[in-house]
Amino acid sequence: PTNVEEEFVKEGAEKMTEKDVEKVVVKSEDIQQKFSARGPLHRFIEDAKLLIAMVKDYWKKSYRQVPFGVIGAIAFTLIYVLNPFDIVPDVLPLIGQVDDAAVFAACLMLIESDLRKYKDWKDGRPTPPQITG
Repeated sequence: PTNVEEEFVKEGAEKMTEKDVEKVVVKSEDIQQKFSARGPLHRFIEDAKLLIAMVKDYWKKSYRQVPFGVIGAIAFTLIYVLNPFDIVPDVLPLIGQVDDAAVFAACLMLIESDLRKYKDWKDGRPTPPQITG
């Protein structure tokens, strides 16, 4: 992914609301179908399952050790993959220049450390203490 895709995800994430997060929860099976089909998104199927699980755990309030901006980036990306025209019209001029796989890869790069922490939490591993200074 290029900086264009990363900026696209960042800008989209800023526009996401709790309602968008709820949409991901409600439409999670439809979203997962997009990754199950053969095509460029298929290689991301495991990551997609993890992102959907993260949003669901956030929504149920069982996992909140993540900034809303990360959840916004995930929600934006998954809604975009499901149907780019469901996204806030402000980002529509970019549609067509940005494909689903590139947007998904950009999202993964942006949230990589938060996703790793979530996976560790989900797998029952303690998160290592943060190094500061």
